[in-house]
Amino acid sequence: MTQLIAEEFTVPSDPGIAIFVRNKRPADLTAFTPERTLLFVHGSTYPAHTGFDAPLGGQSWMEFIASRGYDVYCLDVRGYGRSTRPQEMSEPAENNPPIVRTPDAVRDITAVLNAILKRRSIAKLNLLGWSWGCTLMATTAIQNLEKVARLMLYAPGWLRTTPSLITPGGPLGAYRTVNREQAKARWLNGVPQDKQAALIPPGWFDQWAGATWATDPDGAKQNPPVVRAPNGTVADTAENWASGKTMYDPARITVPTLIAIGEWDRDTPPYMAQAIFPLLVNSPGKRLVMLAEGTHHMMLEKNRLELFKAVQAFLDEAD
Repeated sequence: MTQLIAEEFTVPSDPGIAIFVRNKRPADLTAFTPERTLLFVHGSTYPAHTGFDAPLGGQSWMEFIASRGYDVYCLDVRGYGRSTRPQEMSEPAENNPPIVRTPDAVRDITAVLNAILKRRSIAKLNLLGWSWGCTLMATTAIQNLEKVARLMLYAPGWLRTTPSLITPGGPLGAYRTVNREQAKARWLNGVPQDKQAALIPPGWFDQWAGATWATDPDGAKQNPPVVRAPNGTVADTAENWASGKTMYDPARITVPTLIAIGEWDRDTPPYMAQAIFPLLVNSPGKRLVMLAEGTHHMMLEKNRLELFKAVQAFLDEAD
């Protein structure tokens, strides 16, 4: 096994906002290149480091990539994981409107992107987003095309013709809460009944959930324990994707782009990925990969290696 080094640090974003970043790389990696540098960002509900760096079966996705000679980073947007939680999260949710809208998150990502480029003295790097993170990374790429080598969109959202699984009914407060039982039910939504038991190997859900719910000490005090997630992304979906309005123009993406989607995804169903792909008219070497027997959370499931290998093949092409 390749020996890996792990580092954690924060990057300042807006005043008073510190963004948590984790880095994993081979111990003997001393020369850094755009092609072998990658930044991950998470989706609407859970932080990045507990998902992309969950050592399920002995290895996380970050470690899978890093062990192949890459300098790999993930970040938690404000309000998530170990990054600064806005003041509104210390108050009852109904006291404030939805917080952490897409432009706020893009500023956080851009701050980290620039910090990594400076840290490694490189001109660009690769971006990988999951779910809402695809909108974030596509937007960041469009705003920073000269700083992006490749773009990877895993389970991207697009114009919605099916109901969202995370819209809570009623007026939207600053944030929402999710307990483990709700998380598991949403995860398995759309999986054939006879396939559900084998989808997540024994212990994996609890390992991921234990790490994820532990990132929210205030939520842990509730019964049952919850993780709180900013509602900015839910408001963005209602105002845009669910109302026939797109939030970015894929034609403005001019870097090689991979879209990966699991066939059982009900959060961002495959029709969304299939709608985006032909709109990437200026992306050289674009690719759409549909993966069998995977949901929105495929990176945490038994077929996760199929996702990892599809992304890795796309990344390794650049060398």
